[in-house]
Amino acid sequence: MKQYKSRDKITQKMTRDGLIEVNETQQTAERISKREQDADFQKSPEQQTTQDRTQLQGLPSQTSPLPHAPGAAPARDTATADRVMEHIEAAQTRKSSKKAVRKAQEEATAQTTSSRLQFTEEELAAPELERYIEKSNKAADRLDAAKAAIPKQKKLVKERTFDEAAGKAKTRLRFEEQEKPIPGGKAHRNPLSRPAQEAGIFVHNKIHSVEKDNSGVEGAHKSEELAERGARYGTRKLKQGYRSHKLKPYREAAKAEQAAFKANVNFQYHKALQENPQLTSNPLSRFMQKQKIKRQYAKTVKKGGAATAKAAAGASQTAAKKAAAFAGRHPAGVIIAIAALLLFIMVSVGLSSCGAMFSGSMNSVLGTSYTSEDSDLVAVENNYAALENGLQSEIDNIESTHPGYDEYRYELDSIGHNPHELASYLTALLQSYTPQSAQAELDRIFEKQYTLTLTEEVEIRYRTETSTDPETGETTTEEVPYEYYILNVKLENKPISSFVSELLTPQQLEMFHVYLETSGNKPLIFGGGSPDGSPSEDLSGVEFVNGTRPGNQELMELAKQQVGNVGGYPYWSWYGFNSRVEWCACFVSWCYNQAGKSEPRFAGCEWQGVPWFQSRGQWGARGYENIAPGDAIFFDWDLDGVADHVGLVLGRDGSRVYTVEGNSGDACKIKSYDLNYQCIKGYGLMNW
Repeated sequence: MKQYKSRDKITQKMTRDGLIEVNETQQTAERISKREQDADFQKSPEQQTTQDRTQLQGLPSQTSPLPHAPGAAPARDTATADRVMEHIEAAQTRKSSKKAVRKAQEEATAQTTSSRLQFTEEELAAPELERYIEKSNKAADRLDAAKAAIPKQKKLVKERTFDEAAGKAKTRLRFEEQEKPIPGGKAHRNPLSRPAQEAGIFVHNKIHSVEKDNSGVEGAHKSEELAERGARYGTRKLKQGYRSHKLKPYREAAKAEQAAFKANVNFQYHKALQENPQLTSNPLSRFMQKQKIKRQYAKTVKKGGAATAKAAAGASQTAAKKAAAFAGRHPAGVIIAIAALLLFIMVSVGLSSCGAMFSGSMNSVLGTSYTSEDSDLVAVENNYAALENGLQSEIDNIESTHPGYDEYRYELDSIGHNPHELASYLTALLQSYTPQSAQAELDRIFEKQYTLTLTEEVEIRYRTETSTDPETGETTTEEVPYEYYILNVKLENKPISSFVSELLTPQQLEMFHVYLETSGNKPLIFGGGSPDGSPSEDLSGVEFVNGTRPGNQELMELAKQQVGNVGGYPYWSWYGFNSRVEWCACFVSWCYNQAGKSEPRFAGCEWQGVPWFQSRGQWGARGYENIAPGDAIFFDWDLDGVADHVGLVLGRDGSRVYTVEGNSGDACKIKSYDLNYQCIKGYGLMNW
């Protein structure tokens, strides 16, 4: 008898994984959806990989049982092509999700990047690093406060999220607080400004065409133009002030960032010195080591923030420490290596040029030279001299500003300083400086160098008074006491080198002594190279007659006859030039030749004229008093230590020197200067 079997009950349900066909009779389920299957973000990468592998092989997944069939293995999917496509699409989805996560992590890292160093317990426990850690933390606090003061703005950003319930990825918009960019974009022109300008020009032209006939109109027109210029000037100044106010938070943040950078580098440097005492061999090596740490820190902090920079600096310090330890364990090998290196250098020098040695010498010179511009060095020196002049003026006027005293007693030290001490101190402290950045230090140094004290003193003195009795006519004398007021004026001058140790760190103090010893490799920058700042003069080749120098009046008469010549053709053509050159030196050489002197003959001031006089001991610096008619006077217009112009001395009086110069405005002219004019480089002293 044929047996009949009941039909299985088949139902379909929609789940997060797609359409599922469930056989409720056999308790099996099969996914029949053609839609790509989304990646399950709640699974680990290993579970997701297992699921993809089973789907690719057509096996049921053990980590994601289908609904209404717990514990039951799904039927084998026969649609191999669909499963392969689903696997590829799932891999792409996972790749996109990983990329989004990585981008979010990078953004979070960029937002949390800070210049604040993280110190270890050993560093915090080291007493010699305590002050540098404190400075680093304070600088980081100021930087955070400065960044917090920068104006913020809310910006609309897109965010990709995954909805677990719906099984779909969504894009949401949210507002995020960001720093406003620095204002200063391209200004938008007003389209009506140009037509308005054209109309104003037309009106002014019409008024100008008739103002010649009417003085009243002309006066009104001039007043109107003046008012317009004033209005434009005021508007421009208001805009500049407003912009400066808007940029102030950004300037403060940049300044705080530089201070934090400097504090962090200083900590890394002192930590390196603590861990490697052998680095403190001499001031120059310490200075070069600090510059190396500074460059490495700056390079690394751009990539990964202060924490990464500190790790890199620690790695470099560890490498230096290991190298020192290796040298201690193998002294013989190190000595042999050094000897071989020296032998190689000697052979290289013998066979090739000495360019490498010259480069090393140049590095040593640069490491001991003033780092500021020559014009800034001279300007700061002049500012300090102005403070001293003000002090001298105050002392000179004591009796007028403090009247009423019977006597003024003075106990005064001389007013003056060594300019190289001041420049060495500022360079060791500030490295490169300008008159503006050095002004605060000038005031502080001035207060420490000079102490002016005014003390009032009262003495009881007696004077003889005579009186006559009107009745008897007798005359009597007596000693009458009275108060005698004295003002004691005392000025104390301490050399700058006597108190700089109170203002500089030990490393800065050592660099101060290096700069002072070498005069910053610019001994003549302040008009003299001697340690006490006196003028640099070499009179070993100068001939004196009865203690003075007579000069050559005939030469000066000849030179004065040339006044009015324009272009200098007789002088530069005599020298041998075919066309016009800067002919001031040619004029001086021509005059000497006409006086019977074949030398000096020069066309360049700095590289020919000055060396000729200095090499023969015939040079006097600015301030030299015994100049004579016929001497050469050299000028340094830019105050950079290089002679730019030359003329002939006609003579001098108590305060000025009189000259005749060629190529002064392309003509020969007679001029005069104050004897202390700072652009006078010096004098070439002639023997006749």
